[in-house]
Amino acid sequence: MGPEEQYQAHLAEGDIKLQRCDNCHATIFYPRVLCPDCGSTDLEWQTISGHGEVYSTTTTRRRPDRGGDFNISLVELSEGPRLLSHVENIEPDRVEIGMKVQARISGGEEEGYRLVFDPMEGADHG
Repeated sequence: MGPEEQYQAHLAEGDIKLQRCDNCHATIFYPRVLCPDCGSTDLEWQTISGHGEVYSTTTTRRRPDRGGDFNISLVELSEGPRLLSHVENIEPDRVEIGMKVQARISGGEEEGYRLVFDPMEGADHG
């Protein structure tokens, strides 16, 4: 089973796990065979906190009959990597750089699992 399939299997089980290099200790996203920092193949799956911060965001406009507006955000995880995703349960225009967010598993077996984010309650959003 390759890295992508392993990542999807963890998400299917409800576990948010990313690879961590045993050599240089980098946390890695997107799943890979080699560490992009040092080239090591010694990668282990590690459960992460899912805490992150919006690094960059934009609102994509769509007609209401096509699902309405949505945001695309680059989220920096507290473990280091950045990933492209969505911040949900908030109006797309209200997502701000620096907003504290928490990862959640979305999707399903048919369409694949993915990480999305929700604003952290009580966190300072900028």
